[in-house]
Amino acid sequence: MIRYPAVAGSFYSPDKTQLRSDIEDFVNKDVEKYAVLGIVSPHAGYIYSGRVAGNLYSKIEIPDTVIILSPNHTGFGAPYSIWPGGSWRTPLGDVAVDEEVVTELLHVCNLIEKDKEAHLYEHAAEVQIPFIQYFKPSVKIVVMVISSRNITDLKNIGKNLSQVLNKIRPNALVIASSDMTHHETQTSANRKDKIAIAEILALDEDKLYSKVHEMRITMCGIYPTVIMLVCSKERGAKKAELVRYETSGDITGDYDQVVGYAGIMVI
Repeated sequence: MIRYPAVAGSFYSPDKTQLRSDIEDFVNKDVEKYAVLGIVSPHAGYIYSGRVAGNLYSKIEIPDTVIILSPNHTGFGAPYSIWPGGSWRTPLGDVAVDEEVVTELLHVCNLIEKDKEAHLYEHAAEVQIPFIQYFKPSVKIVVMVISSRNITDLKNIGKNLSQVLNKIRPNALVIASSDMTHHETQTSANRKDKIAIAEILALDEDKLYSKVHEMRITMCGIYPTVIMLVCSKERGAKKAELVRYETSGDITGDYDQVVGYAGIMVI
């Protein structure tokens, strides 16, 4: 069972050589690498958010297994959809699903469902994979798409995920795929994103959740980020670091309608 690329040719190059070249333009090769528990990484077209993602992934020691938590942009599928098995294909090759983790997660958490529909056209997880492959071609992945805003469920999934990883994949990385504020002025996006980022850096999923909703911060990956923060703290996280923040305006020069991008490590 192969999940074929949905956004190769639109969000990133469909050509293997060009894609590798593009990624090399975004990464930093002479930086210290860290073993991290979780990250927040953007998922726009590489021309817009590739520099933030590349700078972030450059600082991470990619482990053997990576969990990718994605928001649901399409509306398809179950509230907590996990890709069942097989592999995901990108122009850089196929990446196997860590089916042992999938099986264990389904065993300990009855909220999560095997589902392919939520994944077929969803870009937010897919765009992370070429960066991961670039640094760790042999990596295995687990991909979940989350659409529910139920804070109790999100926290429970975070705890269940930490239980599984502590048991069988203690070195795994958990990625929360998220862009920040959407389609506001640069000034407004910077102000709102600073507030949301501060709560992520404080490892406070409750305040992040409440402030995003109260202030109408259009951070699309809020629910994956809540799961990632809970999971990371259950695994012993002590701090977080903002690697890079930009907006689309920093690329295009149009500051009237921007989207924010943050790259954050949780250690």
